[in-house]
Amino acid sequence: MEIHPIKLRKLQFLFVLLFFMPSYMYALMQTDKPRILLTVDRSPLKRLDDFRFGNRINTRSEAIRRLLEGALKKYEKDDKNNRKKGS
Repeated sequence: MEIHPIKLRKLQFLFVLLFFMPSYMYALMQTDKPRILLTVDRSPLKRLDDFRFGNRINTRSEAIRRLLEGALKKYEKDDKNNRKKGS
């Protein structure tokens, strides 16, 4: 049984995608930055996605980074103000 050349090309392309691209993409995504695993319930995840889409943020990771940075800035500001009041 002979396979049509175009069908053979499509099969070869799919083979490359399935077996070689994941490792190639992983190599592109590697970073020296530390990684964390975060587990959340559905409700906060939905709120995160709403924030993400409302602010046109590409990834959940970027949305989490922005929220974390904002919360830490607020915490540091509040902490600094509390220290001034306590002195």
